[in-house]
Formats: sequence, C-alpha cells, structure tokens
Amino acid sequence: MTIRLCRENEQAAIAEIINAAAEKYRGVIPADCFHDPYMSREALAKDIDHGVVFWGREEDGTLAGVMGLQNVRGQPLIRHAYVPPALQGKGIGSALLEFLIAECNGPILVGTWADAVWAIRFYERHGFIMTGRDETVRLLHKFWTVSERQIETSVVLKREPR
Repeated sequence: MTIRLCRENEQAAIAEIINAAAEKYRGVIPADCFHDPYMSREALAKDIDHGVVFWGREEDGTLAGVMGLQNVRGQPLIRHAYVPPALQGKGIGSALLEFLIAECNGPILVGTWADAVWAIRFYERHGFIMTGRDETVRLLHKFWTVSERQIETSVVLKREPR
C-alpha cells in the first residue's frame, strides 16, 4: 500500500471514487446542493487547474482512496477526501489525511457539509476543531470559491500544528 501523487491519466478514476463515496451525501445535504454526478469530470479538471493536487492510496495497482491538497494564498486546504464505500473504515482515509498533515506547515483547513456528521467526526479524530459560525463564513469567503447556499450549509474545521 502506497500513498503517491495521482497521475493526470487517473482523473476518471478520481472522479469515480469521489462520486461513489459522495452518494452518502444524497438526502443528507440540501437537494439543491447535490449534483448528479456529484463531481463532473469538468469540475474535477477545473479544481486541478486551480491547484488542487490529488494524492492517492494505491493498493494492488488501483487507487483505493483520494485526497486533495490545495494551497490558497499560503493556506493549505484539504479538498475532496474520498474512499469508495466498500473500502471505508479500513484506515485508507486516515492514512491519506495523516500523510497530508505531515506535508503541511502551520494550520490546515477543511470544509465540509454541516450535516455530514461522519465527515466532521473523521476530521475531529485527527485533531481538527470546528470553527465558529462567523469564522466559518469568513474562511469560506477567503479561501474557497463556493456559492452562498453552500456557505450556509457548510462548516470549516481547523488543525493547528502539533
């Protein structure tokens, strides 16, 4: 099992992992925020063009999970952290997150849906702390490009260096 940079020719596999895992959001996040597919190949390519660098956990030559890291104005952001449903709970996401934490200096931010309690708990287990509502709104405006509707329904968690 290896953690490595994802290759340009793996965008279809990355999108497949994201979309399979994001099915968990269906019916949990507001319906007007859920797209089908959750992440199109075009949206993925756009995020990569805007600096999201994807890392993957490879098992037997296949991606078993992906997680993006984006540096926005000097601030590291965890982006698009997904493991296929059949592989969840096996430490793949934790291994990716711990790897990316080690790659960063200073505080790290991650945004997720407020009703995705499983995601919030995952980040909290790794030392992230939810920011207050005013700080969440400020951070989302400063470091993310998301709609006002997504801002209304999202949270930001922060991890300080140890």
